[in-house]
Amino acid sequence: MKHITFYFDFISPYAYLAFEQLPEALKGLSYSVSYRPVLFAAMLKHHGQLGPAEIAPKRDWTYRQVLWHAHSKGIDMKMPASHPFNPLPLLRLASACGTPEDPSSPNRYVCETMFRHVWQGGTEAADAQRLAALTAQLAPQHTLNEDEAKAQLKKNTDEAIAHDVFGVPAMEVDGKIFWGFDALPMLREYLQGNTWFEGEGWNGVSQVAVGISRKA
Repeated sequence: MKHITFYFDFISPYAYLAFEQLPEALKGLSYSVSYRPVLFAAMLKHHGQLGPAEIAPKRDWTYRQVLWHAHSKGIDMKMPASHPFNPLPLLRLASACGTPEDPSSPNRYVCETMFRHVWQGGTEAADAQRLAALTAQLAPQHTLNEDEAKAQLKKNTDEAIAHDVFGVPAMEVDGKIFWGFDALPMLREYLQGNTWFEGEGWNGVSQVAVGISRKA
């Protein structure tokens, strides 16, 4: 049985879509999953990139596309009242809810509750009152205190970057990174044993020379 590490940040609508769609996309396959909260902004900073919501025309397209994906897949989704927002309180809350067996990974119930807090209802994801109610709801799940949760989130993010995770959602299995909601069909094919993933299509791309490099 293959094990998948699912890296996510609640700020990402694609991470929400991938989270909701994962069971359907991998239906009938044998696998296990660890859900790993990470700070997407730290990845962007590490790689010197802007997020999709920081580029005005791309922001509008991103929101249209994710809402279309949700509509086409039958996923309940509504944009929060403002986006982007500061996801740190949510990520630290998720990090405080790691399982006793794996403190780095909250269970699916915690992740589902928190993703839907953000991406259903159309309210402010970072509203203090809503966050307090969410914290109270998840309190029985807590295994780490606030300082430990902060440290765990940083550790998760640093380890993800060290494993070449550059964005969210990212699904890692056998050292291979599958990035994005649209990578779910690829992930399924890999788990089914498609031999393409042993050949040039997967392994040869790192040998392609950089023809030109744009400097800032």
